[in-house]
Amino acid sequence: MDQHYLNNLYSEYTEKLINRCEFEGLVYQYLLNNQEKTSLSNWETDDYKDYLSWIYTRLHNTIDSYQDTGSSFDAYIGSVIHHTAREYRVKLITNSVIEYAAWSVQVPDMYVYDDTPSYSCEKQENTLPRIFEYRGRKNPKQLLALILKCYYYVSDDFINRAAGCTGIDGEKLKEMINKLRVIRRKKDDAIYYMKERIHCQYYRCIVYEKRLSYVPENTSTYIRLKYRLEKARKRLESMRKRITGVRTDATNREVADIIGISKGAVDASLHRLKNKWREN
Repeated sequence: MDQHYLNNLYSEYTEKLINRCEFEGLVYQYLLNNQEKTSLSNWETDDYKDYLSWIYTRLHNTIDSYQDTGSSFDAYIGSVIHHTAREYRVKLITNSVIEYAAWSVQVPDMYVYDDTPSYSCEKQENTLPRIFEYRGRKNPKQLLALILKCYYYVSDDFINRAAGCTGIDGEKLKEMINKLRVIRRKKDDAIYYMKERIHCQYYRCIVYEKRLSYVPENTSTYIRLKYRLEKARKRLESMRKRITGVRTDATNREVADIIGISKGAVDASLHRLKNKWREN
């Protein structure tokens, strides 16, 4: 194929011998079948084809941007390929880094570790621990107050198994917890979005770390990325400390309103439980 094929093709297009759609298609076919004549001759064939598929959507604007100021259309296309290939490589590396970050969250040594308590109710009512006994008698109201207090962590399965220990029906207990969740929805949503921001910040740290591994040391890019990484880590630690101070439990007043008893009764029940817990 003539090395000036693209120049001749452009001349036919400007003379309206071929239409725009046909011209773009012929340019693409030429690039597809003549990789050895481009600056990407050392690329793997599959990588080169993927690159052409990526740049094809830009071909329309690329042709419009060409101006005959002494440089041929063939040289212009070669320059476009050379520069966009670098952009394409950066895009591939960035996607690889993001994928790496996504898989990295599976490792145990994470910046964010959300250790949600796991509650079980394997003990039956006749084997309740002594912590829920008052003067030698079982005190299911204490357990009810504690469950409502810790509503944020209880699951439906736990509720079904714990209902018998509280002396009320399972559906009734679910209804009480759902009412509590409605009351505290605004605060719970704030906690949820705070956790989401922490997770995003963790991903950002991973991406910075991986990008840093591709950049030579003592370069301006390396120094800039390292600064961003350090700043991101500090912000992440600050966010983690802030969320540890956020209360996820219901207030005693809210628990009392749901049960229908005085706040003082809830205060006394939970205080006795706390003391028994320390004693045990």
